[in-house]
Parts: sequence; C-alpha cells; structure tokens
Amino acid sequence: MTGIEAVLRTSHVLAALVVVLAIGWLGRTAARRLRQPEVIGEIVAGLLAGPVAVALLGQASFATVLPAEVSKILSLFAEAGLVLFLVGLAHKLRLGGQQFSWRTTGWVVAGGFVPALLSGVLFACWVIFVEDGQVRGSAPLPAFVLMCAVALSITAVPVLARILADRGISETAEGRLSMTAAVVIDVAGWLLLSVAVGLGSGRIDGFLQAVAVLGGGALAALAVRYALRSRAASVLCGRWPMVTAAGLGTLAVGVAIAVERLGLTAIFGAVLVGLAVPHDAAWAKVVTAVTRVGKALIPVFFVVTGLTVFSSGIGSLPWALIAVAVLMAVLGKGGGSYLGARLAGESNRTAAKVGTLMNTRGLTELVVLKVGYSAGLLTAPIFVALVVTAVVTTMMTGPLLSLLERKPVLAGLPDPEGLSGSNGDSPDTTRTPREKSGSS
Repeated sequence: MTGIEAVLRTSHVLAALVVVLAIGWLGRTAARRLRQPEVIGEIVAGLLAGPVAVALLGQASFATVLPAEVSKILSLFAEAGLVLFLVGLAHKLRLGGQQFSWRTTGWVVAGGFVPALLSGVLFACWVIFVEDGQVRGSAPLPAFVLMCAVALSITAVPVLARILADRGISETAEGRLSMTAAVVIDVAGWLLLSVAVGLGSGRIDGFLQAVAVLGGGALAALAVRYALRSRAASVLCGRWPMVTAAGLGTLAVGVAIAVERLGLTAIFGAVLVGLAVPHDAAWAKVVTAVTRVGKALIPVFFVVTGLTVFSSGIGSLPWALIAVAVLMAVLGKGGGSYLGARLAGESNRTAAKVGTLMNTRGLTELVVLKVGYSAGLLTAPIFVALVVTAVVTTMMTGPLLSLLERKPVLAGLPDPEGLSGSNGDSPDTTRTPREKSGSS
C-alpha cells in the first residue's frame, strides 16, 4: 500500500467512524425523547442503519461506502470499546457494597438459566409441531433444539452494563447480583452454543476447545493478578497512572481478542482482566481512566454490530412466531430469574428487579443468533422472530424498572426496604438524572 492509499484508507475509516458515532447519537437522542435508556436507541439505530442504507444506496453502493476492510477496522474499535468498558464493570463487582454468597449467586444463576433453557426447548417444540416444515429447516434435531434453548437463555452483558450505569444502579443489590449472574450464564451459554454448532456440523471439538480456553483463561487471570500486585506494578500505578491505564487497556484488549479467537466471547476475557486488577485507590483511578475511554467508544459496538449483522436486511415479520418467542423469553428468563432470587432469600422488590434486568438480551443475543443462522441451525423466519424478541425484551427493561421503583408511591404503600425518601420518591441511586429532573 502506497502512502497516498494509506492516507485515503485512514480518511475513509475516520469518516466512517464519525458517521457511526452520529448514528449512535441520533439513537440516543430518540431514546431520550421516548424515555428509554440511551443504549436502546443505539441498538435500534444500529439495527436499522444497515437495512436503511442498503435500501437507499443498493447493496453494491453500500459495499463501496463500507467495504470489508473498513468494516473490519471499525469492528476493532467497537470491540475495544466494549472490552475497556467491561473491565471497569468487572472490577466494580468486587468493590465495596454487598457481597453475595455462593448460595445466593447460585440460585439466581440457576433461576436465570435453567427455566430459560426449558423455554427455548418449548419454543423449538412449537416450531416443530405447529409451524410449517419450512420454518423448522433441515438442521439436525438436537442441534436445532439446543440452539433455540441457548438463544432464549442469553443475557446481554454489554447492554445490561450500560443500563446499570445509565440508571446509577451498578452497585445496588439487584445490579451487582444480576451482573454477576449474567456473566456466569453467558459463559455457559457460549459453551452450549459451541456444542450446538458442533452437533450441527457433526463435530464436537469446538466445545472441548472452549472448555480448555475457559480453564486457561482462569489461570491466566490469576497470573495477571499476581503480576499487578508486584511492587514494580504498584510503583508504576502510583507514579504514572495514565501510562498504567494505557498498558492495562492494551492488555485487556489483547486478552479479549485472544479468548475470542480461541472460541469464547471477548466478554469473558474482559471480565477476567477486570477481576484480576487489585482493589485499592491507586488501581481504581487507573481502571476509571480505562472505563472512560470504553464508555466513549461503546456506541460504536452497538452501531457497527447492527450494520455488519443486518446490512442484508431482516426480511418479513412472522408475527405468530414472534408472539410465542417473546412469551417464552419473558416467562423463562424474567420469571425464572425472579424465582431464583426469591429462593435465594431476596425481597420481592429486589427479585422483581433482578428478573427485569436479566431479561435484557440486546446485541449479545443478536450475535448468538447470527452464529446459529450462519451455521444453518436457524431459518430466516426463526432468526427474524428471535431478533425482534431480543429488541422487545431489551426495550421492556427501562419502563419495567421505572414502574417497580414507583409502585410503592402509586399504591400508597410503605416501602418495605426503606428505599424511599420522606416524600416517597425512589432514591437517587436507582433513578437516572433525567428521571430525577423530570419528577422535580
């Protein structure tokens, strides 16, 4: 590549990055006007951007405007933003606040995973016994059923993280509990996705590789934690925090990309690095700097994923299939997570919030669906139905949380958890700044 070609390529990437950020801004603006979490606007804008651009420009012109090499670079920016943002979130999971026992976490994980898997099996049965045979497709039966089960059990860790941060509830009981359970469930979900793809192709080595990566990643995280606790690392962190932040960010992105290329999600790598960082004031400052960069870039993740996954359009909408999928998704994931939190001893209100948060699917679900669709496990009608389900269940999260926060006030009942102020309003830690200003 000549110098002129390199300059042109860089200019093309920067122009595309500006457009992507503008799409994210438009989505956030629309979401605010509709009183939805900003991340919902980014997701919907990303989903619509690809089909709209193709409809306006045509597939050939769209490929010229966003060629594969530029799209690949944008995807690197997107993944880096996601990883850096999740490093800070994972670090907070062990900072201060309420710590949960293995029993409590286990119940929420079981409640959010097992019933959701069963609801996916029921959805698969509906497709097999009620829908037309063309809707079912030709994938092997075990692979198809397992794929549907995984699709309805996923919780979107990146989207959940943004919702928790936007509403200021990352360190509340329901925020920390749902985030911890979501990370565990998604790791298990990616392992089962490897099994489903293996069953569809007649090979199972992908699952064995994923298990090996899981164990190796845990050992690597312990090694990173030991290295960051060394005297040299502590001195570097105290004297040059910004240099340390750059190094930590580079390490996190490297680990995440390596984990993803070895068969697991980059989310797992980011969480491992975040958990490995020591918990003291100096390192907290470093992690804050890393998270700030990630938060600025994470809209690129939502928009670019929508552009690359749905640039060919989403087709017609099978309404009956969508209704069944949404019903199964809410009952399995939301209802199961609520039940798990109640069995763990959490209050009614906290359990309801956990169920609402765990029902968030977002773009992690969309990526999983794209894997299943590309592997031939899902047909186009099922793919579209589950895409709409992911968007609908994610859009439900904000309004349901607001309803749960205001319910004691509307009903004129005392707040059993002591969360209300003297006038019955919810505390500042569970409401967005926009809701606070709106209520005043």
